[in-house]
Amino acid sequence: MVRKMIQISEVQARQLEMRARLEGVSMSELIRRGLDIVLETPNRNQEVRRRAAKAVGLFSSGDRDVSVRHDEYLAEAYSHEHNR
Repeated sequence: MVRKMIQISEVQARQLEMRARLEGVSMSELIRRGLDIVLETPNRNQEVRRRAAKAVGLFSSGDRDVSVRHDEYLAEAYSHEHNR
């Protein structure tokens, strides 16, 4: 194992200590578990970009000028939603 020094808030320290006692493990073990979760979770920004790119071209409004007038269409949509 590699030893690292970290800084956490007093509130985090108290909560970590209480949780470690409840689970019967060390605070270091809880921190390692948390790091595992963070490191195993895909980068959220990359996932959002991937999903957005996959959706490109899937839908068609039938309007041919959306790329030029997108702001106007969006404002109109918000206006209709607001007036409901």
